[in-house]
Amino acid sequence: MVNSEEQQFLNELDKKLWNAADRLRSNIDAAEYKHVVLGLIFLKYVSDAFKERREQLRADFKDPDNDYYLGDDVQDMAEAELEIRDYYTEKNVFWVPALARWENLQNNAKVAPGTEIEVKNGKKVTYKFSSIGKLIDDALEEIEKENPKLKNVLDKNYARRQIDPSILGQLIDKIAEIPFHHKTLHAKDILGHVYEYFLGQFALSEGKKGGQYYTPKAIVTLIVEMLQPYKGRVYDPAMGSGGFFVSSEKFIEEHEGKLGNISVYGQESNPTTWRLAAMNMAIRGIDFNFGGEPANTFSNDKHPDLRADFVMANPPFNMKEWNTGVKDDDPRWQYGTPPTGNANFAWMQHMLYHLAPNGSMGLLLANGSMSSNTNNEGEIRKRLLEEDRVECMVALPGQLFTNTQIPACIWFLTKNKKAHNGLADRTNKVLFIDARNLGYMKDRVLRDFTPDDIKTISDTFHNWKTGESYEDVPGYCSSATLEEIKKHDYVLTPGRYVGAAEEEGDGEPFAEKMTRLTAQLKEQFEQSDKLEAEIKKNLLGLGYEF
Repeated sequence: MVNSEEQQFLNELDKKLWNAADRLRSNIDAAEYKHVVLGLIFLKYVSDAFKERREQLRADFKDPDNDYYLGDDVQDMAEAELEIRDYYTEKNVFWVPALARWENLQNNAKVAPGTEIEVKNGKKVTYKFSSIGKLIDDALEEIEKENPKLKNVLDKNYARRQIDPSILGQLIDKIAEIPFHHKTLHAKDILGHVYEYFLGQFALSEGKKGGQYYTPKAIVTLIVEMLQPYKGRVYDPAMGSGGFFVSSEKFIEEHEGKLGNISVYGQESNPTTWRLAAMNMAIRGIDFNFGGEPANTFSNDKHPDLRADFVMANPPFNMKEWNTGVKDDDPRWQYGTPPTGNANFAWMQHMLYHLAPNGSMGLLLANGSMSSNTNNEGEIRKRLLEEDRVECMVALPGQLFTNTQIPACIWFLTKNKKAHNGLADRTNKVLFIDARNLGYMKDRVLRDFTPDDIKTISDTFHNWKTGESYEDVPGYCSSATLEEIKKHDYVLTPGRYVGAAEEEGDGEPFAEKMTRLTAQLKEQFEQSDKLEAEIKKNLLGLGYEF
């Protein structure tokens, strides 16, 4: 959640970034220039973080009270020490080879081809300069060598694209102005915002739905707070640029856990977002396995043997024609074959298949998934309930998404609702939470959750799971049995179970109040009729006819 000052900073950054991208519009296809811009932004970010750590080390080397103090006359020794990789990796700072440092790129962006340039890394090394595009490719190649997790991730095609060197030089100068530092925002979060903004803008410029690549932060935070991924394997089969993993990192940090206690697994078919997700993890020091390449989750499952402790996803809503290359008897369809025209229950069953015996999962879907009975969906939902896989249903308010007005809900599922690890026995029970009245309008079109809203919902869920301090609240939450759900034909819309909110204030019974108010309304209508007749009579007396 950002405050107004932070939002203003990000909005101004957005304008500056898009102006930078605009410099390429007339020189390269829209589908290509996103790779050019995003690659340079990545180089700028890792260089800034590296430089910041480097300046901190310089100060530490001169500070007699610091463990890194080198003595009074430290200049020559310090320059060599500054090139020791461990000083950076111990603070989870991305190691940047000399050739890839931003000042090297910017200083040589306008050098004539064939020139020999010097690269400083504690000693001077000459580099045969053929073009700025080749220099960028070589810089990215050096980063991959030093950071094996990024192998085949970075887009090293700047020379092949043959962009006008003057345009590329101007773009580098423009991106050099991007401030990856702010008094309250973390640099990694600024980079995450940059990625999200650009993905949405590039999607719009390519005629796609803007914002299709990421989930609103409030919903991501809510799902993470409800699942609490402290340690274990975390999996997202529709990961986009890795938003759930980033929020998991923040959750662990805020609760004083250790980042090394989780490992993340993901899959994504879009090559651009797959690359960005890998970059996101690498710069944060998160151990990740994204299958080695972009791929379709249904037809080319990159983690067939994975059984994850936490599974989280926001897949495309109501996705059609998803099952090309997928067999009807696929072992993932344990609760029924999903229909060709809608992938909702295909995503759900894929996630359940990859869930560990005591694992938990959260899945964002369109509201239709809670009640649809067409094309086997009702039967699949019935099987899920009768085999006791559904744990909690959360109905969300409208207007949370920038790219769709489809009402959404969150499904929470598990394979073990028996008492274990401090949890109460929830066998054959489902918690329903109606959160449609929570949140606030952040502007004229978009709604958002406050931190208190998120805490209210997540606390309700955890209190219900542990059996401590939980009570049904009319109009908001209700714990229903399987027998009650059967009476509603296995429909899972929370409104059916939580009922109406209790009236506060006068204590007048609802039936009596309705009788009184109806009589009062009737009397007011009669008075209105009399008044209208009197007005007409007076107007006729003045010579006006009706």
